[in-house]
Amino acid sequence: MIVELLPLAEAAGQSAGGVTQILNEFGIDGPILLAQAINFSIVVFVLWRFAFKPVAATLQQRQKQIETGLKDAADIKAKLAATHQETLQILQKAHAEAAQVVDNARRAAKEFSEREQKAATDRANEIIVKAQQAIELERKKMMQETRGEIARLVVATTQKVLAKELSDFERSRFNEAAAKELTNV
Repeated sequence: MIVELLPLAEAAGQSAGGVTQILNEFGIDGPILLAQAINFSIVVFVLWRFAFKPVAATLQQRQKQIETGLKDAADIKAKLAATHQETLQILQKAHAEAAQVVDNARRAAKEFSEREQKAATDRANEIIVKAQQAIELERKKMMQETRGEIARLVVATTQKVLAKELSDFERSRFNEAAAKELTNV
C-alpha cells in the first residue's frame, strides 16, 4: 500500500515544485505572502471590531431615534392642530378686546395730547422770552468787553505808533474816543 502512495507523493512533489516554480517566476515569496495574509486578516478583524461594528451600531441607534422622532412628530402635529383652533378662538376674543382698548386709548391720548400741546406752547413761550433776555444780556456784556479790549488795543497801537508812553490823560481821551465810535456802530 505504501508502494502505491509513492507515485502519488512523487506527483504531488512535482506539482508542488511546479507551483513553487511559478511563484518564484512571478517574484512571490511564500512566507512573505503568508505574513501579508495574516496582517490583512488582523487589520480586517481590527477594523470590523473597532470601526465597522460601532458605526453599524450607531446607524441602527440613529434609525431607531428617527423612527421615534417621526412617531413623536405625528403626535405633535395632532396636538398642534388642536392648539391652533384654541389659539384662533383666543385671538378673536383678544382682537375684540384690543379694539375696545384702542378706542379708549385714542380718546385718552387725544385729550392728553391737547393738554400737553397747550402746556408745551406755554413752556416754549417762556423759554423764548428767557432766551431773548439772556441773549440781550450776553450782547451787552460782549459789547462792554469789546469796548474795553478795543480801547486797550487803541492805546497799545498809539503807543507803538508814537513810540512813547502815554500819560493817563491821553489814555483816557483815546479810550473815550474809541468808546464813542463803538457806540455809534
